[in-house]
Amino acid sequence: MPPPGGFAHVQYKRNLSLRGPSGVLILGVTCLVSAFGFYRLGQGNLEQRELAREKAWSRIHLVPLLLAEGDRDAYRRQKAIDAREAAIMNDVPGWQPGQSVYHNPKYRSGHWVLPL
Repeated sequence: MPPPGGFAHVQYKRNLSLRGPSGVLILGVTCLVSAFGFYRLGQGNLEQRELAREKAWSRIHLVPLLLAEGDRDAYRRQKAIDAREAAIMNDVPGWQPGQSVYHNPKYRSGHWVLPL
């Protein structure tokens, strides 16, 4: 005979846990993350383009300054070379510092005279 109060309830259904988010939710989240990533990529490209433009313009504006500085340095060096040459060659009569050793008074414009 059955026990008093009846038999215990028989569990015949499977107790399955949730299997995770649905495919639509995963697809939506993936699309949102990708859209945000492409947005940030575009913003980064715009920033890099602006930095490259700024760098190019800064170089363009610095070129005259750098050329002038190089010219001043070359002039200073040439004057120092001429002064050193004058000190070394002070015993030679008629020597002019900085003048080419190939200087020839017979040189005519457009005509090359071989040095002797």
